[in-house]
Amino acid sequence: MSKIVPDPPVNTATPNAEATEAEALIKDREAINRALDYYLDPPEPYSVKTRRPSTMFMVVPDVDSESLLAHACESLASASVMAGDFAGYLEGPQRHTALAIQQIIMLAELAVNRALDNVDVPLATV
Repeated sequence: MSKIVPDPPVNTATPNAEATEAEALIKDREAINRALDYYLDPPEPYSVKTRRPSTMFMVVPDVDSESLLAHACESLASASVMAGDFAGYLEGPQRHTALAIQQIIMLAELAVNRALDNVDVPLATV
């Protein structure tokens, strides 16, 4: 909301001093508004249009969902085994953390397996 009267009112005797004081207050108010806009509504650092994903590791776009889910399931099973083996070398809280990570991986593997069961496989025509 803009105010017509400077905040606080200028009590000077000369017109030039009053104009200078009013300009300084306007500049201060603009700086405050810029700072608030910057911190309360920051610009997005990376927009979707400018970000291009790396093509070093790329999944072929026409791979079917069943193959992707099967690969994800195998990767999660391998990660579960690695976390379990790693937990065997640890003791105390670190072991509990590694076993918790293994449990999360196993839950993700179960979810991927269920999604794989729900994939409709088109029948091959002979």
